[in-house]
Amino acid sequence: MSDSVSVEAAVRSHRPYLVNLAYQMLGDVGEAEDVAQEAFLRLSRVSQVDDVRAWLTVVAGRLCLDQMRSARARHEQPDESAALDVVPARDADPADRVTLDDEVHTALLEVLQRLSPGERVAFVLHDVFQMPFEEIAEAVGRPVGTCRQLARRARAKFSEASPRAADVTDVEHRIVAEKFIAACANGDLQSLTAVLDPTVWGVATFVGGGPPQINHGRDAVAPNLLRFLGHGLTLVTGPVGEILGFAGSALSVVLVLTVHEDLIIKIEATVDPSAANRD
Repeated sequence: MSDSVSVEAAVRSHRPYLVNLAYQMLGDVGEAEDVAQEAFLRLSRVSQVDDVRAWLTVVAGRLCLDQMRSARARHEQPDESAALDVVPARDADPADRVTLDDEVHTALLEVLQRLSPGERVAFVLHDVFQMPFEEIAEAVGRPVGTCRQLARRARAKFSEASPRAADVTDVEHRIVAEKFIAACANGDLQSLTAVLDPTVWGVATFVGGGPPQINHGRDAVAPNLLRFLGHGLTLVTGPVGEILGFAGSALSVVLVLTVHEDLIIKIEATVDPSAANRD
């Protein structure tokens, strides 16, 4: 993989996925981007990789695990709630359409903070990203049976925290969201259109007021999304399946996707236009 063209292709294909993966474990978009950058740097130094995505996943998992262990050793706790703080719109009525479940948010974030580094990595890689335990064992540096137990313990803590916690990693929704993020990150209109239902409609409500912006049909929705999300925003999935868009370290947009039969039928967004000026 020392070929610069091959590495460039890997970055284009896998960077959105890798940043999202690291964000699920670290809860900080800046740190997640640093992990992705380091993983690709290491990729450029190896001679041959059979499965690039799997290799990057293992490397990113190790990097996140090391970072979490280091933070725990320093008795630091990441402030994940700050990353999800959205200033409510003054005109709350249209924003109600994209209000997230605060109770589930709080429960999930509290549990993430209580998980050990090993539990968090095992849970995110297996339950969220469907990675086999044999590969997780390589990332965590523990036997396969131990990794299964780590994920089981993490899953139990989520279930205890909220009756709905076990349902937040819906596989269909995750796969569609991943395709959506990759298409937006790469400015790929064709791939973005492919995950939208022909009758999709989107509505954006702006923090601080102003009329909502509404589009109908994928031929109108897809180009508008790329115009709006293609200007340096980093997209990741949040704890209950919503998509978070960061301008630097500032949360700029929260998107809620409604998915039916592997296609997005509705996109509801809350947008903070001032976020770019706060970073």
